[in-house]
Amino acid sequence: MRAVFVDTHYWVASINRIDQWHDRAMEIERQLIGAQFITTEEVLVETLNYFSSFGPQLRFKAARIVRRLLERADLKVVPQTEESFLAGVALYESRLDKGYSLTDCISMNAMREQGLTEVLTTDHHFKQEGFRVLL
Repeated sequence: MRAVFVDTHYWVASINRIDQWHDRAMEIERQLIGAQFITTEEVLVETLNYFSSFGPQLRFKAARIVRRLLERADLKVVPQTEESFLAGVALYESRLDKGYSLTDCISMNAMREQGLTEVLTTDHHFKQEGFRVLL
C-alpha cells in the first residue's frame, strides 16, 4: 500500500478554500484514494497555530477538521514524544544553513522512521532533504 506523509502546507490548503493550493490539494487527494496517510501531532499543532488569527469561524472549522482527522482509518498520527522532540532538535542543529522549522525536522525524522519518501507539501525544505514533494 502506498504511504504518504502529510505536512502542514497540505492541511492548510485543504482546510482553507481560498488558499492558492486548495484545488491542487483536493486533486491530489482524489489521486491518492486507498493510500495510507501519515502525519505527526506536531504538524497538527502547527496547522491549528496557522489558523489562530483567522477568526472564530475558521478556527472552529480547523479544530473540527483536526478532530475528524484523528478518527480517520487511513491516517496514522505519530504522537509527540520527548525522543522525537530531541531528535528534531538534533536535526535542526545539524542543518543550521537551512531554514527548516523544528516541525519540519521532526516530520523529516518521522518520515525516515516510517520509510516514507513522498510528502504532501509545497515546502521545498523536504526536497532539499531528498523527499519527493507531491503538492
